[in-house]
Amino acid sequence: MKFPLSISDISLWLAVTAIILLITSELISSATGHAGNIIIEKKRLRLVALALGMGFMATVIARIFYPF
Repeated sequence: MKFPLSISDISLWLAVTAIILLITSELISSATGHAGNIIIEKKRLRLVALALGMGFMATVIARIFYPF
């Protein structure tokens, strides 16, 4: 049985998710007046977004060294 996702699909998913999380963390941190009702750890959200960005970079480097 073949895995249904390719490295390109995973790379695209990682990039889009990282961008969405980074935009969300920036919007939450800039809205200080309205952020009192939001119970999200901004630092953890930003760390997850950066980890996904690093995963995206790893897939890009893998595609450079091992072209499919």
